[in-house]
Amino acid sequence: MDNVLISLVFAGCVAAVLGILWWLAARVRRRGIGGEVMGPFEEMWHPAAHRFRAEIRVQETRTVPMPPQGGKRDGHGDDAPELT
Repeated sequence: MDNVLISLVFAGCVAAVLGILWWLAARVRRRGIGGEVMGPFEEMWHPAAHRFRAEIRVQETRTVPMPPQGGKRDGHGDDAPELT
């Protein structure tokens, strides 16, 4: 009987740890905060993925210029000649 109880407690502890890790991984993916935590390990074991994430961070920081207040993207008014 003691062996069964020990086995159940061990299996419960393993299941609890795996459940917590699964929940933490889902939370990290939703919030996008995994790069800071896993960055050093990713750089060691998968350098291409690390470079890919760095490129994504650079692209996210770039901003698209807003069009002028008149609504025209090229900056010309209504009297600009049309190209035919």
